[in-house]
Amino acid sequence: MTSFIPRAAFPTLDSLPRSYYLGHHAAGLAKMRTLLSQIDLVIECRDYRIPLTSRNPMFEDVLEGRERIVVYTKKDLGSADNREEDGRRHKMLRQFYHPSPVCFSDTKSHADTRRILDIIRTRSAARNNLTGSHCMVVGMPNVGKSTLLNALRATGVRKGKVAHTGAQPGVTRKIGTGVKIVDNTATGEGGGDVYLLDTPGVFIPYVPSATAMLVLALCGSVKDTVIPAFTLADYLLYNINLQPTPHGPEVYADYHSPTNSITELLDAMARKIGRLQKGGEPDLDGTAMWMVQRWRNGHLGRFLLDDVSEEALEAYRREDGEKPSSVNQARKAGKEVVRQRAKARSKRAGGIGEG
Repeated sequence: MTSFIPRAAFPTLDSLPRSYYLGHHAAGLAKMRTLLSQIDLVIECRDYRIPLTSRNPMFEDVLEGRERIVVYTKKDLGSADNREEDGRRHKMLRQFYHPSPVCFSDTKSHADTRRILDIIRTRSAARNNLTGSHCMVVGMPNVGKSTLLNALRATGVRKGKVAHTGAQPGVTRKIGTGVKIVDNTATGEGGGDVYLLDTPGVFIPYVPSATAMLVLALCGSVKDTVIPAFTLADYLLYNINLQPTPHGPEVYADYHSPTNSITELLDAMARKIGRLQKGGEPDLDGTAMWMVQRWRNGHLGRFLLDDVSEEALEAYRREDGEKPSSVNQARKAGKEVVRQRAKARSKRAGGIGEG
């Protein structure tokens, strides 16, 4: 039987939109600036599936000098069941952001949530402020800020949800009032209570490459109407085919044999799940969005879309030194990271074949 050879590269799509910086993003960022004098600790959320691309360089300027915890959310959706590989990534990211604590969170894991709360409690107690501490959670759109807030509140004070969540970005449009996540008054512990402010997700003014825009869209940081579902599904198929077992082509084996043709796969999927139009023709666009949602929920493989390597992190270290704030600077800062990501993918593609 002929071995399956996945595509070694995805075509460059320069026609893709390269921004999703909306009015409420700018307003939210401006409001954050005005509140910083009242904030003791910033919790910056990033998506573990795209640990580098989901970083917003603008936060480096806005939050400069503020104590910070970096939380990589959706850990369960990016883990490939390889503890050694996950451990390697975790170690590199922790070293990169030292001395700021770095946490990896699956909000369904009480242990992960408690670990984050313990750090917040320790930092709060060190301030010994009788009036309490105030934290702010920030991040790109749809990285899980509100979900994390709800989890911290449920674990910290055993109370229900207060922040609205959703599958699409933009659910949180304004900075809310402080929500109690640590109740030191009730327990008699020192340091005062801890309150957390939810904030709207803030996109970057200009995405440095079409590839970066694709990974952000695939993870739901932009609305699903911005980039065609067919394009997202094709990019997803390209990435699935590059993954080793059990997250490679076998994840869609119920619908089709290994293929590089998104049209063939969507046709087979549509017929299998009954997503047909009048006359029995397959609804390819609807099926493409269904396929993307299946991956987002962890049902079509669990893997990262970013390369986490010393080279990629070094590119970001240089970017930190430049502190990009304008569109032109952001565009320049992203080029090296994109080059490193493409190089890593090319290496992976060269060593993969499916029978």
